[in-house]
Amino acid sequence: MDDADDCAAIIGDDRVTTFMSFDSRPHEAAVALMEQAAELASAEPRTEFYMGITSHDDDTVIGFIRLALSGVKAAKLGYAIHADHWHHGYASDAASTMIDFGFETLGLHRITAAIGPINKRSISLVERIGFRYEGLLRDHVFTNGAWRDSELYSLLETDRAE
Repeated sequence: MDDADDCAAIIGDDRVTTFMSFDSRPHEAAVALMEQAAELASAEPRTEFYMGITSHDDDTVIGFIRLALSGVKAAKLGYAIHADHWHHGYASDAASTMIDFGFETLGLHRITAAIGPINKRSISLVERIGFRYEGLLRDHVFTNGAWRDSELYSLLETDRAE
């Protein structure tokens, strides 16, 4: 809970949430999100795995990443980085770490990422680490007062061997 202010700075920033599946949220929502993540971490069976992303300089939380189990040996990947820390490799490092965890520790077969079509940098990131485009999810999320499409990408455990 000591990181609630850092988390609030991420999910309360319109520069970040314009690319997310939710609108900017107030500080109280950051606290609720962290409480929910802690609760999910102790659930049996566990269905979500969150990891905080800290600055290279100190322990300030500048982002977070999540794997949410969905279906048989499958999970959805999601992440957010504070806008002041974009373009420094944090998301790539965290995504690679979480993907390794998903395949090697959780025994997943498939990981997906649904990304808004305007989020070109995130699309580039998942493509760079091996995800493949699957198709367009029309009106996939309602955020910022409108329906938004998402582009679906996936990575299979067998893709990593190629």
